[in-house]
Amino acid sequence: MSTQTQHSDVLIIGGGAIGLSAAYYLNAAGLKVTILEKKDIGAGSSYGNAGLVGPRYFVPLASPGVVKKALKWMWNPESPFYIKPRFSPALISWLWKFNAASNAAQMQKALPVLLEMNVASLQFYEQIMKTTGLDFQLRQNGLLMLYKTPGGEKDVLSLADLARKYGLEARNLKADEIAVLEPAIQPLASGAVYFVEDANITPHLFLKNMGEYLRSKGVAIYTDTEVLGFAAANGKIDAVKTAKGDYHAKEVVIAGGAWSANIVKDLRIKLMLQPAKGYGITVKQPAKALHIPMLLAEAKIAITPMGNQLRFAGTLELSGLDTSINQRRVNAILRTVPQYLANIQPDQLGEQEIWSGMRPCSPDGLPYIGRFPRYQNLIAATGHAMIGISLAPVSGKLIAEIVQGEKSSIDLDPLRVERFGG
Repeated sequence: MSTQTQHSDVLIIGGGAIGLSAAYYLNAAGLKVTILEKKDIGAGSSYGNAGLVGPRYFVPLASPGVVKKALKWMWNPESPFYIKPRFSPALISWLWKFNAASNAAQMQKALPVLLEMNVASLQFYEQIMKTTGLDFQLRQNGLLMLYKTPGGEKDVLSLADLARKYGLEARNLKADEIAVLEPAIQPLASGAVYFVEDANITPHLFLKNMGEYLRSKGVAIYTDTEVLGFAAANGKIDAVKTAKGDYHAKEVVIAGGAWSANIVKDLRIKLMLQPAKGYGITVKQPAKALHIPMLLAEAKIAITPMGNQLRFAGTLELSGLDTSINQRRVNAILRTVPQYLANIQPDQLGEQEIWSGMRPCSPDGLPYIGRFPRYQNLIAATGHAMIGISLAPVSGKLIAEIVQGEKSSIDLDPLRVERFGG
């Protein structure tokens, strides 16, 4: 069926957690919304991630000491942070800006922004669940951050001190206190911090159920519809071009995740964004099921209970837009888990679903939310790095405020699209 005459108030490019959340708030405001997704709803990085939500994610990716660790790890294909050797001017430029942003002053500017966004987002998840009746397994059981080494202990306890400084509840636990809190594990860690207010969801349930809900409310969702370009004139997007025809809207939102920079490239916009690959391995819960999500501090691996399943997720791999599975990195995750939890042997927990996804990373670890200066009706909603699920509802709410011309509930200046040029 031709879509040449398809018109809407807002057209959202991208059917991941950010795009769906924006559609939810825009639709609730009475606007006619269209979503274009090049694959299927939730087929991107929103699908197989750790599903962690909450205030603990207030420290940006770019922070003091991270570059030193990255240099130590970057050539090791089994490390938490890996850069695939290649010549890429875009990657070199991004790394230069990432290094410049990884300082205490920049982190202090980003901390309150990310904290405010994460706290609000958790509240919005709760509101969405109550308003819609959707079940995406939101559980607020906190989060355990385990450490094994003196260096890990120093980092985790420093993070806990910082969290308490900003009003979060973080409890320091000795080794024998960990299993008291989570009886399903036999910890080999030397200690942990329990972040009490954190939560988690099952991402694919949020995406699937939200997609169905939005369709029932009249949101037009077109899958297998890749954006090929734009028609623009006089500082305004007139049409979004696809192989299935042109789509017209008063406002256009770029929520294409790691592909966002490529989507706007033909508009002569240089969006400073690097795709960072992560892996997720999903298995059956052990006989004694886990209830509290965990982070293995030194290894940067998350373990999340999701109903009758358990997910191991982690790594940050700068390898371009390449979603292929590097089995060596998957194996490294599976080998590491038993080093922290004696009774959790991933290879003994049944059939594994292995996934890789691309996370869109800005150099300073903050998302891009706001209007593109060059086009008056083009809005960015991308660059959420590894915390897109955590920040999805608040990002959607902010987009709805921008479209409606309302005063933003959160200061958008640190998130402005043009902060790295382009």
